[in-house]
Amino acid sequence: AQNVTVDEIMTAYKQACQKLNCKQIPKLLKQIQEFKDLGPRIDCLDLKGEKLDYKACEALEEIFKRVQFKIVDLEQTSLDEDGASALFDMIEYYESATHLNISFNKHIGTRGWQAAAHMMRKTNCLQYLDARNTPLLDHSAPFVARALRISSSLVVLHLENASLSGRPLMLLATALKMNMNLRELYLADNKLNGLQDSAQLGNLLKFNCYIQILDLRNNHILDSGLAYICEGLNEQRKGLVTLVLWNNQLTHTGMAYLGMTLPHTQSLETLNLGHNPIGNEGVRNLKNGLIGNRSVLRLGLASTKLTCEGAVAVAEFIAESPRLLRLDLRENEIKTGGLMALSLALKVNHSLLRLDLDREPKKESVKSFIETQKALLAEIQNGCKRNFILAKEKEEKEQKLQQSASMPEISVTEPLEEGPAEDSQDGKTKDLSGRPKIPDSADGAAAPQPLLSREEPKDRPPPLHIAGESPGPATSLASTPSQGNERRISVSSPGRGHKIFVVTRVETLPDRAADATRLREDADAALKRAEPQSPAPDAKPELAAPQANGAVPETAAGSDPERGDPSDCESAAHDTPLPNGLKTDFVRALPEASLDGDGKTGSCATEHELSCSKNERELEELLLEASQDAGQELL
Repeated sequence: AQNVTVDEIMTAYKQACQKLNCKQIPKLLKQIQEFKDLGPRIDCLDLKGEKLDYKACEALEEIFKRVQFKIVDLEQTSLDEDGASALFDMIEYYESATHLNISFNKHIGTRGWQAAAHMMRKTNCLQYLDARNTPLLDHSAPFVARALRISSSLVVLHLENASLSGRPLMLLATALKMNMNLRELYLADNKLNGLQDSAQLGNLLKFNCYIQILDLRNNHILDSGLAYICEGLNEQRKGLVTLVLWNNQLTHTGMAYLGMTLPHTQSLETLNLGHNPIGNEGVRNLKNGLIGNRSVLRLGLASTKLTCEGAVAVAEFIAESPRLLRLDLRENEIKTGGLMALSLALKVNHSLLRLDLDREPKKESVKSFIETQKALLAEIQNGCKRNFILAKEKEEKEQKLQQSASMPEISVTEPLEEGPAEDSQDGKTKDLSGRPKIPDSADGAAAPQPLLSREEPKDRPPPLHIAGESPGPATSLASTPSQGNERRISVSSPGRGHKIFVVTRVETLPDRAADATRLREDADAALKRAEPQSPAPDAKPELAAPQANGAVPETAAGSDPERGDPSDCESAAHDTPLPNGLKTDFVRALPEASLDGDGKTGSCATEHELSCSKNERELEELLLEASQDAGQELL
């Protein structure tokens, strides 16, 4: 209802009770008075323990027609068939709840379940249904099965102690093979047997890869039933995350089946085998399967009749596991020897965060062993604490990395500061491909270039990673001056490396001035369009303008001690002046990737090609195209 008030709800409910001649529920009146925001769903309508006959249920319609709830709790409300069917019809019609608890109502009967099934099928908002201790018998099960088969919106279904063994389970399991929405299925305390019932469950797991939690505690699955379930698990590549087999009379025989299945399960993270007489032999059967498994994070072995021998087998698994987070070994006879093995295993394990053991030491024939047990228990707890701290630090580090990885950005880098010649040479030393090398100094003081610095100011992204470390294709850095000025444009993208585009200018030989004037004007026009408007730095001392005859000064070639002996190719490039007055530094710094798609790279072969005098006209055209391509990329 629109614009409803608390007083209106209260009045309508009281009038309905008078009309139907039934008692008002004080607990309900108190809750209505406490309703605040009536717009969205109210958190809870709690009627747990109140006796609801048919008339009391009819009166509730005045509330359901005016407000909606997240949780409607009808646990132990003594619902009969009439009351239950009336309530479920209301909840379906008004979409009153996303979570509904009808547990401990033993007398809702066939008509009640029929209305509940209709509600499950028709209501798009109902995600959670708790029907613990509400018997679902043979004549009621088909309605619920049909509702589950027609892809209801239910995500969580609790049917503990609902007398499901036999035909009801067969109908449910068959229907759930086609259901793609249910994620959690709780079937504890249903006396499920190790033959027909387990075969149905195994079949369900073969065909349904959407159920993530299957709780089968306190049934009679036995080793024979576990074999069926393991068959189903073998078929799953994704799906079941949690399997609870607590108290199902499983022995070492069943553990052999499970041990063979575990290396093939890829999604199972929690396996609870507590309160089964597995024994030391069972854990040995399980050990190799656990070591071969790549998904289990939590393992429950409480009260499984283990002694020191079994603890040693568990310790071998702990030592081998890089992912186990929690292990429960309470209520077992693990004494000094077993604790010693567990303590040693924790010294090499860095993942286990919680290892549950009995707090009190076990009785030993030698009294001094009691103290040893206490010391070992303390060591084990300290190992878990150490792992917890390490995991926390790792998580924080990963969060920082995720925060620092921003969307792809394009930015103009800050001007490079001019430094002393020797510092500049150290900071700008290049190999043949033009990749900057890291200076030898530990603090990086000899490198005035901020481009190689890992510690960048937070107001702008780091413009360049070192080419060797870059995960994607890194474009080499070109360092040719243009009238003492130079601008760099950084394109950075997380996980794809960084590209640096450098705006350059090409000088020409004096005797070809007529042809080169046109080339220079075209290049300048392209670059002016491309250049961002930001102050340009002074050129580096070693990057002085080329001499008039096109020869490169000796300082530009440099005899850097860090570089070692130059190769033949490099020395040939240094000795031979290039046409068009192009500096050899530019050739060495050409990007490895093709600029114009013709396969021209900044390699040794390119230097020889550029130094060949008979192709000068072709060279001019190449340079013009390169300038224009660079301008387009910058724009």
